[in-house]
Amino acid sequence: MSSNETDLRDEKPQFVLPLVVRIEKDAPPSRTDALETAARAVLEILTDDRSLGEGEWAQAVTDWQDARIRKVVRRARGAEWRKAGALPGITVDGAEAEVRVFPPVPLDGWPKELAKLQVSGTDLDDPAAPGPVPDGAAVLWLNPELDMSAGKTMAQAGHGAQLLWWAMSAAERTAWQEAGFPLAVRTATAADWAELTVSGLPVVRDAGFTEIAPGSCTVVSAFPNLK
Repeated sequence: MSSNETDLRDEKPQFVLPLVVRIEKDAPPSRTDALETAARAVLEILTDDRSLGEGEWAQAVTDWQDARIRKVVRRARGAEWRKAGALPGITVDGAEAEVRVFPPVPLDGWPKELAKLQVSGTDLDDPAAPGPVPDGAAVLWLNPELDMSAGKTMAQAGHGAQLLWWAMSAAERTAWQEAGFPLAVRTATAADWAELTVSGLPVVRDAGFTEIAPGSCTVVSAFPNLK
């Protein structure tokens, strides 16, 4: 994207895509499962009928994508999670994780039920190393040199999934969607990361609003190998 295109995006009204991850004190999800579930949640709202054509969310989704594709991840548990679930949105389930994604809202226009939820406290761990990448899955490769909270990384994984979706042909999109958006989030090795960033694959470059420096490359998205 050219600097002029970036400037034009900045001049437009700014929206944010809210995502809420359920983190109960006694049963937090694993980190990788939360990352993958958040990425799929972004794809689910992009392809939902309510986000397309004359759908009730379509204008908000269009306005959001015309500006910067900001995403903010907040956490909820118990009654907070139940209240968030009563708002229009989509809940996506992983192996353990639950993530609810909501239609985009203006930066200063969050629903009160979401505005009071905490951004901090989304640190999660993997009790065991993630397994091998499933056959046919897209891979969202994380920068091994960056130290980001789970919430920040969930947003970056969502960016990676969205850029990959934009880069696909219509036939590739159909095949991926019909397969259920198989994807994996993995941290690249240092050697692989150097090659990935010059591979021509979609690259997420962060705006630097939180945690990391502006322009940092956070995710490289590899296409799924669907038969």
